[in-house]
Amino acid sequence: MDFTILKKAVDEAVLVDAHAHNLVAADSTFPFINCFSEAHGDAAAHVPHSLSFKRSLRDIVELYDCQPTLHGVEDYRKSSGLDSICSTCFKAARISAVLIDDGLVLDKKHNIDWHKKFVPVVGRILRIERLAENILDEEFQGGSSWTLDAFTETFLQKLKSLAHDIYALKSIAAYRSGLQINVNVSRKDAEEGLIDVLQGGKPVRIVNKSLIDYIFVHSLEVAQHFNLPMQIHTGFGDKDLDLRLTNPLHLRTVLEDKRFSKCHIVLLHASYPFSKEASYLASVYPQIYLDFGLAIPKLSVHGMISALKELLELAPIKKVMFSTDGYAFPETYYLGAKKSRDVVLSVLRDACIDGDLSISEAVEAVNDMFTRNAVQLYKMNLTIESFMPNSSAVSIPLMKTNVVQEDVKFVRIIWVDGSGQQRCRAVPFKRFNDVVKRNGVGLACAAMGMCSFADCTAKGSNLSGVGEIRLLPDLSTRVAVPWNKQEEMVLGDMQVRPGEAWEYCPREALRRVCRILKDEFDLVLNAGFENEFFLLKKAVRHGEEDWVPFDSVPYCSTSSYDAASPFLHEVVDSLSSLNITVEQVHAEAGKGQFEFPLGHTVCLNAADNLVYTREVIRATARKHGLLATFIPKFDLDDIGSGSHVHVSLWQNGKNVFMASDGSSKHGMSAIGEKFMAGVLHHISSILAFTAPVPNSYDRLQPNMWSGAYQCWGKENRESPLRTACPPGISDGLVSNFEIKCFDGCANPHLGMAAIVAAGLDGLRNNLQLPEPADTNPFSLGSKFQRLPQSLSESVEALEKDNILTDLIGEKLVVAIKAIRKAEEKYYSEHPDAYKQLIHRY
Repeated sequence: MDFTILKKAVDEAVLVDAHAHNLVAADSTFPFINCFSEAHGDAAAHVPHSLSFKRSLRDIVELYDCQPTLHGVEDYRKSSGLDSICSTCFKAARISAVLIDDGLVLDKKHNIDWHKKFVPVVGRILRIERLAENILDEEFQGGSSWTLDAFTETFLQKLKSLAHDIYALKSIAAYRSGLQINVNVSRKDAEEGLIDVLQGGKPVRIVNKSLIDYIFVHSLEVAQHFNLPMQIHTGFGDKDLDLRLTNPLHLRTVLEDKRFSKCHIVLLHASYPFSKEASYLASVYPQIYLDFGLAIPKLSVHGMISALKELLELAPIKKVMFSTDGYAFPETYYLGAKKSRDVVLSVLRDACIDGDLSISEAVEAVNDMFTRNAVQLYKMNLTIESFMPNSSAVSIPLMKTNVVQEDVKFVRIIWVDGSGQQRCRAVPFKRFNDVVKRNGVGLACAAMGMCSFADCTAKGSNLSGVGEIRLLPDLSTRVAVPWNKQEEMVLGDMQVRPGEAWEYCPREALRRVCRILKDEFDLVLNAGFENEFFLLKKAVRHGEEDWVPFDSVPYCSTSSYDAASPFLHEVVDSLSSLNITVEQVHAEAGKGQFEFPLGHTVCLNAADNLVYTREVIRATARKHGLLATFIPKFDLDDIGSGSHVHVSLWQNGKNVFMASDGSSKHGMSAIGEKFMAGVLHHISSILAFTAPVPNSYDRLQPNMWSGAYQCWGKENRESPLRTACPPGISDGLVSNFEIKCFDGCANPHLGMAAIVAAGLDGLRNNLQLPEPADTNPFSLGSKFQRLPQSLSESVEALEKDNILTDLIGEKLVVAIKAIRKAEEKYYSEHPDAYKQLIHRY
């Protein structure tokens, strides 16, 4: 059999490391010999005589090209420095994301954020026993002793407050008292266990079985409520554990308890030497998943292959995941990644030879075990590329590519300012990787106070050339520039200093309101934008060179599509390379107007995707000698362009905007109606964000399908809010609602932040929708209130809207209002100046 394709898939896989630990500083006292074994103390002296040590040392020597001894490696590490060896190890490992359990006590360990210098996406796993110990180490109120009730309340409150900032919980019950968890531990036993632990003094170390079981059961309840996986140490480790009690079969009482039937449990470390037992559990219990870190690379080659084969004897491939269990030293990450590739290739190749798998099925298994299973289980917001047979790399939906190209010369850091203009700084590739991706670039505070008519700050914005912030690249958005193979681009976050968000940062404003939505209502907002734009070409008009519409054909014209198809095809290909879904393409009703509706995703990603989509469309148009503009109204006598957005509410992976059955009056859930009612209530204020230039209001006119009255409707394209029942949705139900008064001059992050803030008010105050407009509101005269007819009117509405101001941030809103007032003043004095906006939007 020809295994070339399988080997290529393994070699090119970009890994998601679903379980690891912190690295330590170069001057940590933690001994480097622990890189190779779980042995400690006197037993560590025998580590160099193990098979795994000898093999692993050779692997490191080959990587570093240093003297082939342990001392040679240690000398190389000291002379190179920690940052250098981390870069070497992580680059060779090709790890795109890592989840870190930071509960392991290590001398001078680095915090989780420090690791982002070397891995694009870094998340936290919360060790429940360490959280409990940290709480008990604190003094209780008034100096009295902790009671079980006080501890439980504090523990659960802390656990719930952290739930949205972590990817999983983890228990080390196996180390302390074993996996024979008593799921019905009595209150009396738990109280006695707490007293026993407190009598042991500080720092607290929880070893009492009753208290451990009590903590475990309560943590599982929280995990299930927040849909967080629970990782559990099983099998071998250091000598603290009783190996007989780490057999995962002891977990049967937990697995049979109906309270926890929906909680995903991950058995770590291949449960070695109980790999067969773990495989059995994964085959019969839907909530069990398996992880093979630590067993790879700590065993011999035979042991690693045997352990993985035993996991796959019964367990579904969709439940088996890679991790390194890397800790303390970057070499542990490298060795875990390298040997996992070797072992997975060997095991899957044998499975093909034995007839268990076809080559294509084996390639699919590579993608699942190294990437997809972890991304889906831990709900990671990550985009990578996955190798598929008989084709080049194919993107996995849900996830931005972090694969670094060869021969890259520059990285563009892109931001969108307060006036909605997209700007960038280009940084040489080496400097970006060496300095900028950790420290950012300096940016004058004035950058968020610019106007559309000139690169100057608006009076009253409180922003000027005095003061500087940092523009930090969000490495999870780092992608290759499709139209320039020697460049990459990344979206920037505005921070006072690395790690401290600036109050004026648009992406942070959106993150903040989304966190509130999640914390208060356990909801996630999904969004999908429609992209309308005018495609222009150069022509001589009245003796002067000018930009005119690409054509003058009608809505959905096939001839227009054919004429523009080389440009349209290239745009779609470029967006596909960025994992941005295009749902359809067509000519719009305006002269030279086209539309690209995008697929829906989490609203921060949707806003990010919109920024990249605009970049792609404009750059591709330039390449074809054309100009693409997102200006709302290019020709005042023609139809306008919008950036309509469709939004829906999700909970635990389910669309909860839609009613659960056809009994709802309007086809939406109570939650959905309240959220939408909040948006309708605040729509005039929202316009200050989503319709940000005077030209925006030339588009928002009656009979233009843009929404000119404060109303909503069912499939009513003359209302600013429209509920939608697209193909595939049951009659009578709606999957989302569309906000039509959003255009291409808007900063998409600020626009979405305003929408989420308004929806939050609807949810908090149980707002209700009025009856829908079932006809063109223009024909009903004064029944519906007119939306603001000018930018000044929307700013006036925002000035009265304390709710949006409080949620988005007072300083940011002050700056936005100042920019809008400056826009209104300038364009009223220069009525033809809007024509120059085609070069800015």
